[in-house]
Amino acid sequence: MDSTTLYVVAVIFFATLIRSMFGFGEALVAVPLLALRLPVNVAAPLAVLVSITVAAIVVAQDWRSVHLRSTGWLVLATLFGIPAGLALLLEGNQRGVKAALGAVIVGFAAFMLIKRKPTDTISERRGWLLISGFAAGVLGGAYGMNGPPLAVYGVMRRWPAPQFRATLQGYFLPASLIGMAGYWAAGLWVREVTKLFLYSLPLIVPAIVVGRIANHRLPGETFLKYVHVGLLLTGAALVFQAMRG
Repeated sequence: MDSTTLYVVAVIFFATLIRSMFGFGEALVAVPLLALRLPVNVAAPLAVLVSITVAAIVVAQDWRSVHLRSTGWLVLATLFGIPAGLALLLEGNQRGVKAALGAVIVGFAAFMLIKRKPTDTISERRGWLLISGFAAGVLGGAYGMNGPPLAVYGVMRRWPAPQFRATLQGYFLPASLIGMAGYWAAGLWVREVTKLFLYSLPLIVPAIVVGRIANHRLPGETFLKYVHVGLLLTGAALVFQAMRG
């Protein structure tokens, strides 16, 4: 394997580890880091293929904890957001896409670092569900990273950690399958995406196992803050890179 492939495999392993530990976040780690060495239209489909694999394994184990009603409405709204995201990816230039991706990462990481725990749990309002699902579809179609709107919604609902993780996987599985179908229809599921995924596959399952073990042994909130600091720096690097061309 060349240096780029080794870099991609390492990023996928680390991103899968994050997803296994917290239930979301692998695209937030993978896409910006992959975009430093790959075109975004290769990095995004690759992240979605990894998401499908991880979600399928986790849902098979934790399907009883999935909040089915929320999942259904989120997926429905995502169907309308994915085409808008694909259009953004196909019609936008690479510098603009990288700058937008970096801005999204910076905004989400900053929000998670400075947020205060809400005193009340919001009710399951249909409007919040639809907005979150649509925004997730746009980000998923453009960058392969549906997570930020879903994570914000889950935080506002204050779901317990097991339900938070399981519900997000219940969403990610169908949404990622739909997103990958969109990439295929748009001609973005190319040989390079499949090759890099197959190289990464042998490390995905071990990463899931290690992530579950670490979840029980590491202080999750502290580790998550370190991850968000890393995302903040990565997003800023992408914006800087886009500005310099």
